[in-house]
Amino acid sequence: MKKQTFVQPTPAFVGASWTALLLGAGAYLIGLWNAAMQLNEKGYYFTLLLFGLFSAISLQKSVRDKLEGLKVTAIYYAVSWFAFVAALVLLAVGLFNASLALSEKGFYAMAYALSLFAAIAVQKNTRDMSYFDDEESAQFSNTESE
Repeated sequence: MKKQTFVQPTPAFVGASWTALLLGAGAYLIGLWNAAMQLNEKGYYFTLLLFGLFSAISLQKSVRDKLEGLKVTAIYYAVSWFAFVAALVLLAVGLFNASLALSEKGFYAMAYALSLFAAIAVQKNTRDMSYFDDEESAQFSNTESE
């Protein structure tokens, strides 16, 4: 089995990832708040944001687990991919059929894409930093016992 080497994410990359997530999700939500849509339409797009963020994080985690040799069931892996693709398709279908200006449709699509990408980066950073937190706590407990 190939040995994994991890590089601790820089504070700049961690900050940029969180900033992108907050900007993307924030812009999307502000756009929804100010949109001239019925409440059920706003609920649809809000639910798609939550579903998309969760599916992106779940997919990133299952792909990473598989690459690291951790056990991932085939059904969970397939469902993660399905959920991610479904979130993208549902957004595309919703925007295609929406009575919004083309610029508004583009705005929602780009804010959504930024949010999903940033959520993946944030989850990756969280995962990478956990390896270093585990190593530091292990080194700390080893020095205490000496």
